Amino acid sequence: MTKAIFDLPEITNEPVKSYAPGTAERKELKAKLTEFKKGGLDLPMVIDGKEVRTDKLHDIRPPHNHQHLLGHYHQGGKEHVQMAIDAALKAKPAWENMNWESRAAIFLKAADLIAGPYRQSINAATMLGQSKNAFQSEIDAACELVDFYRFNVRNMYDLYAMQPNSSAGIWNRMVWRPIEGFIFALSPFNFTAIAGNLPGAPALMGNTVVWKPSKTAVYSAHIIMQILQEAGLPDGVINLVYCSGPDAADVIFKDKHFAGLHFTGSTKVFDGMWKTISENVSTYNSYPRIVGETGGKDYVFADPTANAKQVATALIRGAFEYQGQKCSAASRAYIPENLWDDVLKYMKDDLKNIKVGDVENFTNFVNAVIDEASFDKLAKYIDEAKASGDAEVILGGEYDKKVGYFIHPTVILAKKPDYVTMREELFGPILTVYVYKPDEVEETLDILDKTSRYALTGAIFSARRDKIEHYTHRLMHTAGNFYINDKPTGAVVDQQPFGGGRRSGTNDKAGSIFNLIRWASPQCIKETFVPATDYMYPNFLEE
Repeated sequence: MTKAIFDLPEITNEPVKSYAPGTAERKELKAKLTEFKKGGLDLPMVIDGKEVRTDKLHDIRPPHNHQHLLGHYHQGGKEHVQMAIDAALKAKPAWENMNWESRAAIFLKAADLIAGPYRQSINAATMLGQSKNAFQSEIDAACELVDFYRFNVRNMYDLYAMQPNSSAGIWNRMVWRPIEGFIFALSPFNFTAIAGNLPGAPALMGNTVVWKPSKTAVYSAHIIMQILQEAGLPDGVINLVYCSGPDAADVIFKDKHFAGLHFTGSTKVFDGMWKTISENVSTYNSYPRIVGETGGKDYVFADPTANAKQVATALIRGAFEYQGQKCSAASRAYIPENLWDDVLKYMKDDLKNIKVGDVENFTNFVNAVIDEASFDKLAKYIDEAKASGDAEVILGGEYDKKVGYFIHPTVILAKKPDYVTMREELFGPILTVYVYKPDEVEETLDILDKTSRYALTGAIFSARRDKIEHYTHRLMHTAGNFYINDKPTGAVVDQQPFGGGRRSGTNDKAGSIFNLIRWASPQCIKETFVPATDYMYPNFLEE
């Protein structure tokens, strides 16, 4: 085969379309929503490139209209997980030996398919299946997934170029091998882009994957799999299974070929898997790579010099976009007394105009939370706050699940800084605010630091540069993604690599070279051109 060192196509962030009234993309997306809403879905698993159906059908219903049936997906069991493992191991030799540029071409083509002919399909599936509005779907399912696939290729290219030095007569080389075995990708409901990246990043590096998406995001997962297959992904490289978490874990974590976990989800689930893996570690052929991004209790801290309008806007966007179902969502805020009246006024003004409802109405800013279990949990927190002497619901607080799982944007005022909704991750459109005295900034920073075990995202607002520098150092370990005078959400691939520390995960920064390193097993090769023929070294010679 002809060999060459290839330059990559220019790789930049995918432009975000506006979906403003009168735009072509708005018209196209509305048409696709109408088409997809007709239903009739019959979504199989995809194992070894083949569609696999079972007699266990599960409903697919929009969270914002749970009376409407979009169709069904085929639930698998332990036997299907084993089939997926077998397919991944069978596909591995050919895949890991494929030239890197061919693997790259598959994901670059997939990115172009998402950006082009599949753009409104993946947006519409995300909107209907996960109740995400048009703009939130665009920045996630379309643009971020495109960015993941394109920048992962560039990062792989840069990683392969990382080579050791060589001294005279020696050529040292680093071979970035895939990991021996198979990878398990377990993806969440809230970001279609994450769902596509968790199996995609290891696969790009030459690994083969068993992928289990969230049961509430099978529609968009199905579209992703379609795109990858159309892009030329060989059979068995990524195997899509719909099964329960316990069934998957029971098979995967007992298999000696298990080589890595790529996960985004709850801290509790991640802790459980880590424990199981450690208990089975002697079973495995090698020590598995464990990469996970988990929970967050993300904060906004404003000091007495901050701009009240800017703070209020960051809180509205950061807390209530996608119903607060972002692991980066602002869920606790620390506001000084001198700003609080203005911040509250601006938030009240904004919330008067924010609409809640169906995703098909593009004027609705807030849509439904993902399912009934989430709705019930959030409603319980709201009711407890209403009844508590330690908190007060000052904005919102309404909820209704007759048609869809709608929780209205809610602001709780905590009368003590360790109130439960200041500590626990809620994953919904509920923001808790603690108002502090302007002369107690340092004490409040200490409270902020010690209140949560998470360290995913955080934001500070201040007009003073010296204060910004101080807060940045003081809060160094409280957030893996730290924002200055901005909301704590909206990380962009290759601009703000995403991940957190403490109990928020392993901080391997999705979409960056740091993540791809985890899916490679480097081998150093030393080649000597003229080998030695005398065992003696000069120091052993006599005078």
